[in-house]
Amino acid sequence: MRTNVASALPRTARRARRPDAEPDDLASCLSGPNGLDLVVEMAHDLRSPLTAIVLLAEALQRGQSGPVNETQRRELGLIYSAALSLSGTASDVIELARGSSRLLDRQAAAFSVAEVFTSVRSMVLPLAEVKRLEVRVLPPIPERRLGRGRALARVILNLATNAVKFADAGFVEIAARPLGPARLEFSIRDTGPSIDPETLQVLYQPFRKRAAALRHEFSSSGLGLAICRKLVRAMGSELGVETRPGWGTRFSFALDLPPATTLP
Repeated sequence: MRTNVASALPRTARRARRPDAEPDDLASCLSGPNGLDLVVEMAHDLRSPLTAIVLLAEALQRGQSGPVNETQRRELGLIYSAALSLSGTASDVIELARGSSRLLDRQAAAFSVAEVFTSVRSMVLPLAEVKRLEVRVLPPIPERRLGRGRALARVILNLATNAVKFADAGFVEIAARPLGPARLEFSIRDTGPSIDPETLQVLYQPFRKRAAALRHEFSSSGLGLAICRKLVRAMGSELGVETRPGWGTRFSFALDLPPATTLP
């Protein structure tokens, strides 16, 4: 009499030989042991094509494939800004999952605050022009400093992007003022509506629920602000916010950045 090998095995052994069951839905995948890796991989998959869109829009806007008229230039600028914003959100997801310390340069290096401000202004200007917002930049003197320029640029870009999205009239100001020979206060102010007290309590919480008082242009995920706060803290400072009706909102933080010209 032949014995059924499968039936002779213990129940636990038979269960171990079965292939893993497919998860019922995406929520099950994300809540599983590999959920964090899945989030990071999805963000990477989103960022790659968005980066291509950014580069292509920039090339077309500069006329590298032929002349463009003023209307086309503005439209390409909006495509560029939208793709850049989405790519930044994907990067925020990756950094929030893995920790923001990877964005910090290992060593401080000389960089131009004026170049950081100019670069950020060029990225947010297409949307600002559509909304008829003035974008002001006020770099410090001296403007060449020693510090972590890449992390600073990321914070300034995130805050300036939010400011342009949030304001409907007036201006957005990106500024840095000396607090001493080696210390600068950076600030990004917009003349949009103020932030209500309830929202202020959860402003830096990722995936916060949308408050009724917020306009649809203001991101409800909170990823950008969460990353900004982590980066500012990693650089040894705190991100502060002032907001009041009729005046707008101002984010600020102070960093020790000695003038690069004093270095040997």
